[in-house]
Amino acid sequence: MNQLRISAKALAHNFWALKSRLSPSTKLIAVVKANAYGHGAVAVAKQLEALQTDYLAVAYVAEGQELREAGIQLPIMVFYPQKAHFKTLIDYRLEPVLYSKQTWHAFSELVQSMTEKYPVHIKYNTGLNRIGFLPEEANWVIANAAKSNMSLISVYSHLIESEGPRPHRTSDKQINTFLEIKALHEKDTEQSPWFHLLNTSGVYNYPEQQLDAVRCGIGLYGFANHPEWDQSLQPIATLESVISQIHHIQKGETVGYDQGWVAPKDSVIATLPLGHADGIGRHFGKQKGTVCIGATKVPIVGNVCMDMLMIDVSNCKCQVGDTVQIFGNQQSAATLARQSETISYELLTGIGSRVFRIWEP
Repeated sequence: MNQLRISAKALAHNFWALKSRLSPSTKLIAVVKANAYGHGAVAVAKQLEALQTDYLAVAYVAEGQELREAGIQLPIMVFYPQKAHFKTLIDYRLEPVLYSKQTWHAFSELVQSMTEKYPVHIKYNTGLNRIGFLPEEANWVIANAAKSNMSLISVYSHLIESEGPRPHRTSDKQINTFLEIKALHEKDTEQSPWFHLLNTSGVYNYPEQQLDAVRCGIGLYGFANHPEWDQSLQPIATLESVISQIHHIQKGETVGYDQGWVAPKDSVIATLPLGHADGIGRHFGKQKGTVCIGATKVPIVGNVCMDMLMIDVSNCKCQVGDTVQIFGNQQSAATLARQSETISYELLTGIGSRVFRIWEP
């Protein structure tokens, strides 16, 4: 019925396209949080492990636990671990990002009696103002690391707008701040962490700041937040549905809840078994979003329902059972997202569990 077809070949292409922009010594941290941006974390992680990526990264402990239970052996960093899940994190050999004195104290106390130092990562807030130690806390981190039972594997921050045109005053300020933090850590003879700042867009826009590692998420799945950069990547997913029923309606009749669309003329309407419970939100309705039947784009009309949406196929030859592409080679997820003023991240990660994931070589 509804399926998300995922190309292993395209994933490998994107991995090597990103690697080709890095120096041989720069590590690639492959971000597979949010079910690998909606594509299926276990399958994606297994291929990335086969491709010999250096690290995996997830948002929360449960995501890392799922990968370990599936047999993934790569080191896995957890971006936003919660105190309540620290024990599980240790049980599954996951590496936490510590981002505040509270997380530091709680985790330090938990690992203090271990025979070996536990690997951790440090996040600094250089302007995104989401999570992270403040730059002025760097000396505190360094001093406490020296007397803790933790090993600093890496130190990092995140740019606010890495895809913005250069020169970019805010990004330049963040970079300078992070380089100052880096210099402080490098003075410490007890710890020798590696440093990273760039996400996918940063790899393209700030190649001179690749440092010891980069974190690539959306790029692995085929997008780089810039039309020119996107050309070097291949979207790995195609979302397809099928026509369940076709209605011939007269001018003035309405379609969907709340009479969301009024036919301006005698029209042909097709229904797809795909709705906002599957990740196609109501904001794609009312002729904002389009789907493709072959090479023909047709609009979504009326309000998207929980389990269904309707499309105007008045100018398109089709029949019940025909395949309809929501995004893929006819229009990308980024194109569909822009139609409704959202982003590819939201569209991809929102594809629901009722949509079958099909892994293709």
